[in-house]
Amino acid sequence: MDTMKRRRFPNTYVILSILIVLCALATLVVPPGQYVTAADGSVSFESVPRAPQTWQVFSSLYDGFVKQAGIIVFILIVGGAFWVLNATGAVSFGINRFISRAGKYDRFVLAGLAVLFSLGGAVFGMSEETIPFVGIVVPLVIAMGYDAITGLLVVYVASNIGFSSAFLNPFTVGIAQEMSGLPLFSGMGYRIFCWVLLTAVLVVFILFYSSRIRKTPQAEPCASSADTGQDVRRPALILLTLLVTVILLIVGVTCFKWYMAEISALFLAMGIVVGILGGFRANRIADEFVAGAKDIFPAALVVGLASGIIVILQDGHVVDSILHGLESGLGGAGKTGSLALMYGIQTVINLLIPSATAKAAVTIPIMAPFCDMIHLSRQAMVMAFQFGDGFTNMVTPTSGVLMAALAMAKVPYDKWVKWAWKYVLALILAGFVLLLPTVLLPLAGF
Repeated sequence: MDTMKRRRFPNTYVILSILIVLCALATLVVPPGQYVTAADGSVSFESVPRAPQTWQVFSSLYDGFVKQAGIIVFILIVGGAFWVLNATGAVSFGINRFISRAGKYDRFVLAGLAVLFSLGGAVFGMSEETIPFVGIVVPLVIAMGYDAITGLLVVYVASNIGFSSAFLNPFTVGIAQEMSGLPLFSGMGYRIFCWVLLTAVLVVFILFYSSRIRKTPQAEPCASSADTGQDVRRPALILLTLLVTVILLIVGVTCFKWYMAEISALFLAMGIVVGILGGFRANRIADEFVAGAKDIFPAALVVGLASGIIVILQDGHVVDSILHGLESGLGGAGKTGSLALMYGIQTVINLLIPSATAKAAVTIPIMAPFCDMIHLSRQAMVMAFQFGDGFTNMVTPTSGVLMAALAMAKVPYDKWVKWAWKYVLALILAGFVLLLPTVLLPLAGF
């Protein structure tokens, strides 16, 4: 009976396809419209001709692939590069050595990594950059006796917590404050408090969860080089190459504003170098790379489908209409009620438009003057924006980063949502509680 129930549960591709059809139906009934920005910067909503999406449900996959071509290529390259790395055996060698030395302190390593990734999200908006780290950390924690979800908590969820409660993130706090006419990165004190609190809660949860699901470590004790005849210098050089790659990634992202093109090039070069160091000939490197790209291709298909949802809504001219309808409910709710509604609106919109920049461009010019009308701090509105922009990234099917991270961890989307939804809901409620002091208490910078 349980097996039959599991088989009846729709998989990720079916779920996304159903969402595409529902969004196409919405273009038939939702009044179309769009926001227009005047020369003086004012934003108004205007009706536009209806553009029903019918047969476009079949072309949405192609359009979604085109729209997210960058992240799809990024996924395939990173997947291929890590497949080459794993084929050398150096990762298993390093994991064995790490486990033999970490001993009973391995959970503190998990906590330390979570803090670092959360800090990355809070300081420079770490998001797409987490994808290759998922490929590094998940095999490590599985070999330590934990599960793939533990690895996702340490890397992906931690960076999202930092992203949501950021105090220096230029893609959320910076853009929203700039568009609101606020001093850049002002009100940092309370944001740091929120980041510390949410990150501390995550660390406690990771320690609790990891202790519950801990199993016997899966990695076998590392044999000595004398027993195996293996030259330890070869895996050591490969792991050193991986370390240099990670350092270059961090420096490139933080200092030189690298994005997916540069990061893809970096990991492609890493894959070639570690293949050479592993003693592979050119054909073997190419074969292993293709095998890795083939293994992760289902994730690329999911990203294309998820992006197709946005294409249908945008081409049907109903995204702005949905947003306008949500914003129309703000009037007469008072300060606290209006802030709660703003937070709710940003949270709902994030399910449709995961891009922080796109949401800021549409919502901030409308919400900022409204805050002045009801004497609500614009700083509070910015916090509602960043909380609403961050937490639901962990479950929204339109997030290419989420889909890529799940693919790297080999966790199906439906399994992840069934596990994570209650924790995301708790974070949304926690975000609302943390917004209340911005209205009820005199906070510096607010």
